[in-house]
Amino acid sequence: MDLDFSEADIQRYSRHILLAEVGGTGQAKLGAARVLIVGAGGLGSPLLLYLAAAGVGTIGIIDDDVVELSNLQRQVAHGTDRLGMAKVESAAMAARAINPGVRIEPHAVRLDAANAAALIDGYDIVCDGSDNFATRFLVADACALGRRTLISAAVLRFEGQLSTFKPHAGGPCYRCLYPEPPPPGLVPSCSEAGVLGAVTGVMGTLQATEVLKEILGIGEGLSGRLLIWDALAMRFRVIRLPRDPGCALCGPAPSLRDLAHHARSEAPACGV
Repeated sequence: MDLDFSEADIQRYSRHILLAEVGGTGQAKLGAARVLIVGAGGLGSPLLLYLAAAGVGTIGIIDDDVVELSNLQRQVAHGTDRLGMAKVESAAMAARAINPGVRIEPHAVRLDAANAAALIDGYDIVCDGSDNFATRFLVADACALGRRTLISAAVLRFEGQLSTFKPHAGGPCYRCLYPEPPPPGLVPSCSEAGVLGAVTGVMGTLQATEVLKEILGIGEGLSGRLLIWDALAMRFRVIRLPRDPGCALCGPAPSLRDLAHHARSEAPACGV
């Protein structure tokens, strides 16, 4: 592992290097990592900025949307001067401004059954910050089938949840938690029910923390556990999330073996 840091690198990452759990070796692991973020919105914004600041070497961003005024209450990677700009380009500018030493790979595409596997295959860890169930299930299925670690966060109104899914390492998959998408209209979106902007910031930052822990191999991850946060009560709960022995995706007799079941649904990779 390359530990040949420049003087500027040592200064930039000095607070990491001081940590016994990170050090120079851990910082080199961060620099070698490849992380994909699905959705450059309320969750993806703080997630991206903290991963870039931490020195994660390559960060991909998928989103096919443009910056709108209604985004700016929570999507802090964007600014008023970038209204109408592709979100992936705006997010890339923000990340590069923090750390020009990281590689940002913007994907201004609509994630679908035809491209999901190939996009995910290029990264070690995938982070889902999308705002719709079609995308969430597509990303989760593609990660499970492609043996990629998925760190998924979701927010609505004053609440958030977060978990890590590693079925390839014996943990549950997303479908162990949610076997099927809810019927259309049952669960409102943030554009319908609203969301407190700072809630997305907290959950996106927690998501970034879990990514860094996974890369570094430190601490206790959230595989097999679901974190739930109620911001109004300022209460965190962590509940056990067991693997479903009858899961259609990661069970011993899976019925879902590819992404063909997603081909009929459009899944815009837009962030919360």
